[in-house]
Amino acid sequence: MITVENLDVTFRVGGHRIHAAQDVSFEVAPGETFGIVGESGSGKSTVLRAIAGLVPFSASRLEIDGRAAARRRSKADRRMLQFVFQDPYGSLHPRKTVDEILREPLEIHGVSGIDEKVQQAIADVGLQSIHRFRYPHQLSGGQRQRVAIARALILSPPILLLDEPTSALDVSVQAEILNLLGRLRQSYRLTSILVSHDLAVVAHLCNRVAIMQLGRLVEIITADDMRAGRVSSDYTRRLIAASRGFSRAGA
Repeated sequence: MITVENLDVTFRVGGHRIHAAQDVSFEVAPGETFGIVGESGSGKSTVLRAIAGLVPFSASRLEIDGRAAARRRSKADRRMLQFVFQDPYGSLHPRKTVDEILREPLEIHGVSGIDEKVQQAIADVGLQSIHRFRYPHQLSGGQRQRVAIARALILSPPILLLDEPTSALDVSVQAEILNLLGRLRQSYRLTSILVSHDLAVVAHLCNRVAIMQLGRLVEIITADDMRAGRVSSDYTRRLIAASRGFSRAGA
């Protein structure tokens, strides 16, 4: 569903060129949830944003569902691939109600049956009808992230990109959101890429994981191999060792 070959992302800062991602290559199969992990500044979120068309990039090949992904995406391209950001408060319009937030993508794409789709989206993410006409500041962090997920899924995209979707939430809420994403992955038949610095979060949802360091992809391993420490890179070993208490079973 997603093919990335030799992806590079370069930014200019104060006359200097910063290579945020260099020569990154991987594939994501239909229906797979693929993880990307690494320390802050490793380039994992930059790769995700390049796939979404949110930052300039160069690549030998970047294909979405067998079609080359242009640097400037069409409305149809945007509908296929939706993004859930790290900060649910920052990604929701503070002066729009949940109803308005969820209506907007449907209106942009000319979808009919808006009321029914909004009601269904709210129910799908575990919110109640009383939340429909509230503003983001009237919701908890977990509820705001549920709204962000509902907005991303309301157009029924085949691909969902998740950038640290639980890191801004309380620990008690993180498991709820991860379990919700697991259920939605099945019901919506999603292909997903999940970016996180938390190995337990990635292992909870992903079967394969790409390890990144300083903008480069170090290795791709299964979550089971990561848990067992069957890795080839010293950096990956150090990353696992630094994740105290990491366990797929306990995620």
